[in-house]
Amino acid sequence: MEFSRGKIKQIRHLMLLAAVLVLVLIYSEEVFQGVGFLFGILSPFVIGGAVAFVLNIPMRAFEEKLLGSWRGRSAGKVKRPVSMILALVAVVLIIAVVIGTVVPQVAATAAEVGRKIPAFTDEIIEELEQLTNRYPQLKEQVNKLEELEMNWDNILNSIFDFLKNGAGDVLNSTVTMASGIISGVVNAVISFIFALYILSQKENLSDQGRRIISAYLPEAVGAKLLEICSLLYRNFSSFITGQCLEAVILGTMFVISMTLFQMPYALMVGVLIAFTALIPIVGAFIGCAVGTFLILIDNPLQALWFVILFLVLQQVEGNLIYPKVVGNSVGLPAIWVLMAVSVGGSLFGVSGMLLFIPLMSSGYALLRESVNKRNRGKKVLATPGPEPVRPSETSRSSRRTGERKTSEKSSGKKGGKA
Repeated sequence: MEFSRGKIKQIRHLMLLAAVLVLVLIYSEEVFQGVGFLFGILSPFVIGGAVAFVLNIPMRAFEEKLLGSWRGRSAGKVKRPVSMILALVAVVLIIAVVIGTVVPQVAATAAEVGRKIPAFTDEIIEELEQLTNRYPQLKEQVNKLEELEMNWDNILNSIFDFLKNGAGDVLNSTVTMASGIISGVVNAVISFIFALYILSQKENLSDQGRRIISAYLPEAVGAKLLEICSLLYRNFSSFITGQCLEAVILGTMFVISMTLFQMPYALMVGVLIAFTALIPIVGAFIGCAVGTFLILIDNPLQALWFVILFLVLQQVEGNLIYPKVVGNSVGLPAIWVLMAVSVGGSLFGVSGMLLFIPLMSSGYALLRESVNKRNRGKKVLATPGPEPVRPSETSRSSRRTGERKTSEKSSGKKGGKA
C-alpha cells in the first residue's frame, strides 16, 4: 500500500502533534509554570490591548459621527488624536462623576457611624446589666470570670516573642507591598502607552496582521481565521455597548423608583448601582450592599424596603432587560447568556463573566453556521426523486408499450374496414 507525499506529510504532522501532547502531559507542571511566567511578562501588553479595545468604541464613535465632516489630509491627521483625547476625557469624566457622587456620601456616613458608636456601646452595656439583673445565673458566670487568675508573665513573654519574630515578617511584607505597588504603577504606565500606540496605529497593525496570516497560512484557513476574528470583534464591541446600556437603564430605574418612594440617597445609589452593574448580573449586588448600609443609618425600615425594591428590580433586570439588551446585542439567546455568566464566573470570576458571553456568542454563531450548512447539504442529497429504473425493466416496458400501440393500430384498421 503506497502513500502519496501529502498523506505522508499529514501523518508526520499528526505524529509530531501527538508527541507534543504527550510531552505536555508528562511535564504539565513545568508547562503551567512557563505559561504563568510568560503571561506575567506579557500582562502589561494584554491589559493594554484590552484598554485599547474598550477605548476604541467611544473613539470610533467620535471619529465617525462627531468629527465625520472633517475632510482632507490635514484634517485626517488631526481627527485621530482629537477623537482619542475625547474618548479619554469621556471615560475620566464618568469615573470622576461616580467617585464624586459616591465617595463623599460614604465618608459622611462612616463619620456619622463613628459618632453613633459610643452611644450604641452604652446602650449595649445597659442591656447587659439589665440581663444580669434579671438572670442571676449570668451574673454568677461573670463573677467566676472575674475571679480567674491571669498569668501576666506568660502573656507578656508571648507578646514579646510575637513582636520579635514578627518584626522580620512585617518588614518583608512591607518591602513586598512596596515593590508590588511600584511594579503595578510601571505596568499601568506601559499598558497605557501601549494602548495609545494601538489606537493610533490600528490600521497599520491590522494590515500587518493580514499580511502575516496570508504569508504563513493557506488561503482557505487564513480567510476562515479572519472571519472568526471579525466575528469576535463585533461580538465583543456589541457586548460592551449592550452592557453599558443595560447599566444606564438599571441605574435610571433605581433613581426613579427611589425618588417615587421618597428614599434617601436616590441619585448616589442609582449611580453606584449603574457603575457596579457593568459586572454581569451579580455586579448590582455590590451597589445594593452599599446602599442598604447608607439607608440603614438613617432609617432601618426604609433599608428593608430598599432591599425588597432591589430584589424586585433585580428580577426584572435579570430576566427581562439583561437577556434582551445584552443577548440581542451579541445575538445570543437568553438561556445561553445566563449559562455563559454562570460558567465564566465559576471558572475565572468577574473576568470570566465579561469574557464568556461574547466568546459563547461567537461559538454559537459558528456552530449555527456549520449546522445550517450541513443540514442544507443533507436536504439536497435527501430530496426525493424518481426511482432508478434498471435497463432490463426499461427494455421490457418499451416492448410492452410498442405491443400496445401495434394492437391499437390493428384494431383501428379492422374497425375502419367494418
